[in-house]
Amino acid sequence: MPWEESNRVDKRREFVILAQEGGQSFTALCRRFGISRKTGYKWLKRYRETGTLTDLEEQSRRPLRSPGRTDPSQERRAVALRKELGWGARKLRILLAREGILLSEATLNRIIQRNGLLKRPDRQGQAIQRFERRYPNALWQMDFKGHFPLVGEGRGRRCYPLSILDDHSRFLIGLFALRSNRTEPTWDALRYAFVRYGLPEQMLTDHGSPFWSTTNSHGLTQVNVEIMNQDIQLLHGAIRHPQTQGKVERLHRTLQEEMNHRGQPQTLTECQVFFNAFRERYNRERPHEALGMDVPRAHYTASARAYTPVPKPWAYDPAMTVRQLNTQGNLDYQGQRLFVCEALAEQWVGTLVFEGKLMVQFRDLLIREIDLQTRHGRAFTS
Repeated sequence: MPWEESNRVDKRREFVILAQEGGQSFTALCRRFGISRKTGYKWLKRYRETGTLTDLEEQSRRPLRSPGRTDPSQERRAVALRKELGWGARKLRILLAREGILLSEATLNRIIQRNGLLKRPDRQGQAIQRFERRYPNALWQMDFKGHFPLVGEGRGRRCYPLSILDDHSRFLIGLFALRSNRTEPTWDALRYAFVRYGLPEQMLTDHGSPFWSTTNSHGLTQVNVEIMNQDIQLLHGAIRHPQTQGKVERLHRTLQEEMNHRGQPQTLTECQVFFNAFRERYNRERPHEALGMDVPRAHYTASARAYTPVPKPWAYDPAMTVRQLNTQGNLDYQGQRLFVCEALAEQWVGTLVFEGKLMVQFRDLLIREIDLQTRHGRAFTS
């Protein structure tokens, strides 16, 4: 059967490993993976040419030369307008025509695509449109509202409101007044919500701190690693598209309107008192149009999935050796200290040696390939 989009690269890596090991005939192996022998030889050839499993992504089929390609100066202008305005090809065509640049809508769509300016979802299950889950705790949305100064506590003190909202019922799970958006206070608040209301099936966050890191290809942070360890699927909203978290964004507008009306709290303690009262009104008194003018509390029940202080270990493939990383996210292996990922500090990972390279996996994510001779590591990107 055809490979699914989400795991096609991992299937190629698995195919290459099995083909290199030579435990079964090449024809049978191709049949097992649902591909032709020609395709199988192509993946094997690519691995043997590069010597790394991280280069098995689909390669570009664009010809080396494109005689009919758009004039570079016109393309640069189209790209600049796309970045500035975010408009689609239809609107950009009209705008460029006013400047004397005549490009078709199809040409502009190609320019947008080859310059990586498509508004596409992330690899890790990203939401791209508004939706509503059919039952409570199927999805929680979590986000920080913009921080504001605490004038009653002196210069430099700020409040960082953290909100957690059930997608189905709009029930406000938690509204926390935090001193920062760092890992420790964020996780303490989230753990409190888990203990009180149980676990959701999925959580949706944005790409801000502490829910996304640019230091590794999977965006792993200590907070979302802890979320994953509770067997919660983590989703991230589309970059520069806050509407994918529309319910929590609307909640924040409502909160700001009420602070404008009642007066903004001046200390962190006052903030939490204000937030608690707001949360009660929001959940039990304020009619919600999307609920037929009902209140969120009437549509919410706590989750039957309980928070586990000591998460159940992940079941890695029996062929893997399970090892624990140190406090810096490094792996001690045969007298060598090998860097894996700082967000995975003290986590248990699965490792597999393949042709002089060490593959490191966290849960179902391939994290890093490390050359045991050079100690050079490469992140898996798919």
